[in-house]
Amino acid sequence: MLADFCVRLALGMIACLLLLSPAASARPPQGQRPLAHPNFFRTQCLTVLALAVGSLLWLWGSAEPALLGCLAGAAALAFLGSVTWSVERSPGAVSLIVLTVALLGVAVGLREGDWGRIVGAIGSAALLGAAVSAMLMGHSYLIAPAMSLVPLFRLLGALFVALALRAAIDGWALLQWTGDHSLANLKGGPLLWLPVRWLVGLLAPLVLGWMAWQTARIRSTQSATGILYVVVIFCFLGELTGQLLRPDGLAW
Repeated sequence: MLADFCVRLALGMIACLLLLSPAASARPPQGQRPLAHPNFFRTQCLTVLALAVGSLLWLWGSAEPALLGCLAGAAALAFLGSVTWSVERSPGAVSLIVLTVALLGVAVGLREGDWGRIVGAIGSAALLGAAVSAMLMGHSYLIAPAMSLVPLFRLLGALFVALALRAAIDGWALLQWTGDHSLANLKGGPLLWLPVRWLVGLLAPLVLGWMAWQTARIRSTQSATGILYVVVIFCFLGELTGQLLRPDGLAW
């Protein structure tokens, strides 16, 4: 379960970099500031590297070679990305991000198997990646308060889209389950975890995300970052709870 969580988080975080105009950040036009500082891209790559290596170690000896190869390749590309974003004009930076996204996407596909679970995993990756990336971007304003708010709003927008996608995916799974069962049949673990999944993992991040958006609008980035820390915790709890519900068919 933790290996799957790490792969999804890594995929979501590296994919979110594509929302931040990485080409313009690697080679900003003369006299213009990049949309996001290269150090942010470097931090994301290092985090993805750690997540990919962690997943590789958890799955070592139990997963098929193709999956292990994808994770190892993604870790290597993330490492190269961190090095690239450390040098001037970051040569090949965008290509490394795209290739890392591709390898992690293949890893998710190999891990999940069928299309329903793959779609659920992609929704989970989008939510986890958007939440963590928005929080880290908010933290960047603590050391660079004059930075443009555009990247933060882009990531918050991605968070809302991911929440809608994740709710639709798990709502469909729940609807499919109720077609063959009655909610009155819920007992034990599913009865305990299903409300947590929806209230803590989806509704609470939506409300808190809206609060973060409103505080960012008045440029209270420190408050927005604090709210996003809570959003990340709730998203983590929600996605881990969703994995507990998957064997019962109540979540994807």
